[in-house]
Amino acid sequence: MTAANIPPLTLVLGGARSGKSVYAESLLTALPPPWAYVATAEPFDDEMRQRIDIHQRRRGTGWVAHEAPFDLARVLAGKAVETPCLIDCLTLWVSNLILADRDIVQETETLIAALSKRAAPCIMVSNEVGLGIVPDNALARRFRDEAGRLNQRIAAVADRVVFVAAGLPMNLKG
Repeated sequence: MTAANIPPLTLVLGGARSGKSVYAESLLTALPPPWAYVATAEPFDDEMRQRIDIHQRRRGTGWVAHEAPFDLARVLAGKAVETPCLIDCLTLWVSNLILADRDIVQETETLIAALSKRAAPCIMVSNEVGLGIVPDNALARRFRDEAGRLNQRIAAVADRVVFVAAGLPMNLKG
């Protein structure tokens, strides 16, 4: 992918450790810096802090970080509106919304409205969580269902959708 053909909105899906974040970063860095990195993770424990640290060290220079565990639309409409951005990841965002008892449908619509007003490309990363077994508890089933609905909604408005498995990107749309 060259800088000339990066579409306005790309959704990169994949399973855990599929290579989706590295692939998404490589797409965005085809454009000249700076790039906005919009992080949705919250470091609630040591393991998550280590994951965040690995992502930060891998990115290096040229990236401007924005923390957005809840308000993705606000960040996308703010200073980052003219900057190519990467949102990593939507599944952590939906998890945050569930735990905070926020209206996911409304938050999704607000996010999509903000995406439509962007002047620079945006790449969104999300886990495909619907390929495994049916979870054994209501909260996990709700998470799977909400993440699946969010992925479908974003995929519907995305110009390009890529599924990454074993580090290999497969184009699903665009």
